[in-house]
Amino acid sequence: MAESVKALSLTVAMAPAPRQVREQVVCLPSPATVMQALRATGWLEAGEGVDLNRYTVSVWGRRVGWEQVLREGDRIELCRALVVDPKVARRERFAKQGARGTGLFARRRPGAAAGYGA
Repeated sequence: MAESVKALSLTVAMAPAPRQVREQVVCLPSPATVMQALRATGWLEAGEGVDLNRYTVSVWGRRVGWEQVLREGDRIELCRALVVDPKVARRERFAKQGARGTGLFARRRPGAAAGYGA
């Protein structure tokens, strides 16, 4: 008795540079791994400059390994390392614009108590 092989429809997404997103839908026979899905896109062989040491991989935002077995409808994401820590960037923006010009209490009426805007 022949066993039917179920095909998986997967989405592979990658951001090679800021404000650039590449996304491709691939169909693979079940069971399939993250690496098989990436190879199915053709990005590795086409000379697209995909350096696997530069990226971490996640499925639906959860970090996984290259040999993770996938399920129908999974979204594989190749993630670049952050250039700046988000906390540091926020502190720098806040310091640059100053405490008076930011936030909920920026337009206080004269004589109002601290923390009350109206």
